[in-house]
Amino acid sequence: MLKNPIKLSATLLGMALVAFTSCEDQDFTDVNNDATRVEVNTISAEMAKVRDYVPDYAVMAHRGSTFWAPEETESAWRWAREMGADYLESDLQCTKDGVILANHDDNLKRTTNIENVYSELVPATRKAFYMRHGMSEAEAEKLVAADKASFRPYYAMSYMYEELLALDAGSWFNETSIEQARESFSEQHQYISALEDQIRYAEGKMLARDADGERIYTVTGTWNPDKPRDCLTYKFEYVDDPQDTGNRPGVYIEFKESWLNPSDFEKRVYSKLDELGWNIITKPCDGEPFYKNNKVNVGNTNGKVILQTFSLESLRRTAEEFQGKIPMCFLLWEGNGATDLKYDTPQGYASFINLGLEYKAHIIGPCIAGAPNDYPEMNAPWQAYLIKKSGMLNHPYSFDSYAQMGKYFGQYNWGNTLQYDEVLHGIYGDGLFTNRSEMSLKYLIDNGLRKAPAPQTVPDAVETLKRLGY
Repeated sequence: MLKNPIKLSATLLGMALVAFTSCEDQDFTDVNNDATRVEVNTISAEMAKVRDYVPDYAVMAHRGSTFWAPEETESAWRWAREMGADYLESDLQCTKDGVILANHDDNLKRTTNIENVYSELVPATRKAFYMRHGMSEAEAEKLVAADKASFRPYYAMSYMYEELLALDAGSWFNETSIEQARESFSEQHQYISALEDQIRYAEGKMLARDADGERIYTVTGTWNPDKPRDCLTYKFEYVDDPQDTGNRPGVYIEFKESWLNPSDFEKRVYSKLDELGWNIITKPCDGEPFYKNNKVNVGNTNGKVILQTFSLESLRRTAEEFQGKIPMCFLLWEGNGATDLKYDTPQGYASFINLGLEYKAHIIGPCIAGAPNDYPEMNAPWQAYLIKKSGMLNHPYSFDSYAQMGKYFGQYNWGNTLQYDEVLHGIYGDGLFTNRSEMSLKYLIDNGLRKAPAPQTVPDAVETLKRLGY
């Protein structure tokens, strides 16, 4: 999940104008009162059916966990699955050879050893890679020369996935998270994940590894410089996870800024979900419950995939490709440019809700205040009220403390009695992104929000890591 302001064109600003129940020129000074007077569009009955594919008080394991394990790796997602999270959350990117990644940072320096392995150069193995896939030595040398001209060091888009598999995505965590460090995160190779990996973990699988502990895969095809993302096929091997206890979470996947990925990226994700059996538009899962046999079953329901983005361009393209038939979340972050609509007024906030509805979103995802992230407050009671008024779901991000859970989920009501408390009941969210699944799940259970048949116990976080071999 990114934290970037949303830039709007003059056209979109015009589309985002909001009407008011009173005079349009009236001054708005008290947001708590003014929120009740702002007109906001409401979700259609057809879109509401898709909205209801999502379970109440869904817990989204943000990048698996950024607290307990190296984010968006096998260790983080296996842990989140076993803890009982409803969704494994990730960010999507595309490699030079077309593999869809489940990885947050566009620049890979923070979470891998890419500087030591490749420095700022095109990988020295690139020529051999081309020759293994049908190019002559002369052709391969020309391709490498062309790659050098357009190369963006450390950006995933400039690397073949096979090259990224040489990187260590686990050891950095032990250097930056001293209290949660575990030798196994360095000793057991943690890889940059593909979207396919994330989905297989949700299905109860783990990577198939050889005798040296390296993942097993093959790459076939002949390189075509005119279609670099479509000429090779990666075949990944998986095995049943012997520590799987039966939870089947869904996936909550983010389209990042449009410049990071090919212009048809949303279509590529649609096709990949279809290939993996996770596109409910072509393979619906009607009638399955969210929880079954005291286990999470979201990954077997029509709510198995939720899409998300901060980007208005991606929001538009996702609407075109998915037609509002898969739940979609429009993420909000405070803007700071001259053309940004402001979130700190009811009319500005309602305008973003209306944009979400215009482009077939079912969910708004605002950031929340409080340590340790100290994001801007975009889910104050009046903002949560406007989301509720629209009929959209509210999935705030990201929860890292018990105090944040209490603030937004009813333990204390901001110290205020507000005119719309009867609508919100002091609860400012319908689900939540969390880096601490164990904490968020326990809070919801203890406060009666995560009701049976959802599991009513939460495993110990550290013991779960140990059980999983970490």
